[in-house]
Amino acid sequence: MLAIVCPGQGSQTPGFLSPWLELPGLREKAIAWSEATGADLVLHGTTSDADTIRDTAVAQPLIVGAGLLALDALYAALPGTDGSARTAGVLAGHSVGEITAAVATGVLGPEEGLTLVGVRGRAMAAASALTPTGMSAVLGGDPQEVLDALAAHGLTPANTNGAGQVVAAGTIDQLDALAADPPAKARVIALSVAGAFHTVHMAPAVDAMQEQAATITPHDPSTTLLSNADGEPVGTGDEVLTRLVSQVSNPVRWDLCMETMTRLGVTGLIELAPAGTLVGLAKRAMKGVELLALKTPEDLDAARDLVARHTAAPSA
Repeated sequence: MLAIVCPGQGSQTPGFLSPWLELPGLREKAIAWSEATGADLVLHGTTSDADTIRDTAVAQPLIVGAGLLALDALYAALPGTDGSARTAGVLAGHSVGEITAAVATGVLGPEEGLTLVGVRGRAMAAASALTPTGMSAVLGGDPQEVLDALAAHGLTPANTNGAGQVVAAGTIDQLDALAADPPAKARVIALSVAGAFHTVHMAPAVDAMQEQAATITPHDPSTTLLSNADGEPVGTGDEVLTRLVSQVSNPVRWDLCMETMTRLGVTGLIELAPAGTLVGLAKRAMKGVELLALKTPEDLDAARDLVARHTAAPSA
């Protein structure tokens, strides 16, 4: 069984979109999608610097747009595909990547998803500006001791990513205190994000998401779609949309998503652009699964071969 996974914020790097825009039709699509997101995907994916694309209002639309462009390119490279996400047996997205996955499974149309992520990015950027907050990865250490240390500093385990990685989120002062007094045998690494995502600090963004979600009539997923809330499949489009809204201020359990993919019998996994982070986690947590990070169009041939070897028969 094949899994397609969609990365979250922090995976972007300057210029990463440039080679994708050289493929037929993708630059035109990126220009059209820029209008939906309210962010210039071509500019930010090719020439904007690291500080610019770190801005939440830029990073989130850029990541979702890039993932959908890479998915289009992947389907175009597959013989006989009808362009549906049924090429994969299961899809999942990390944080904002859940919007990419929702579009890929047909829950949202591309323009609906891109408009929603534009609202999400702007609302979360505004919430981040209210208080200086951020996120730090905690690598290694005893899992319970790590959680106890976060609690002692008033921090939230915003992302439990598996493979010995927990992302702490809170105020800059709280994160600095954790870095000065890390859990035993653990490293604390500040992340290039501009806020304490998936915590109560993002509560002001929920209203904007709810308002935009109310304009959408979602469809049920065309294939198995996992939720960051608990790692389990979500059966209806209405529930997917509800969870996309609540996810903004609630923790991401990517560890549970990987556990479910393993339980379902995933044998191959492709991470859409900007790829690498989720493949790195899967390498340590999903032993024996063939992995591919779809970073540039040069990876499309290898991706096509992986799809051929791991694709389940399409569902009716």
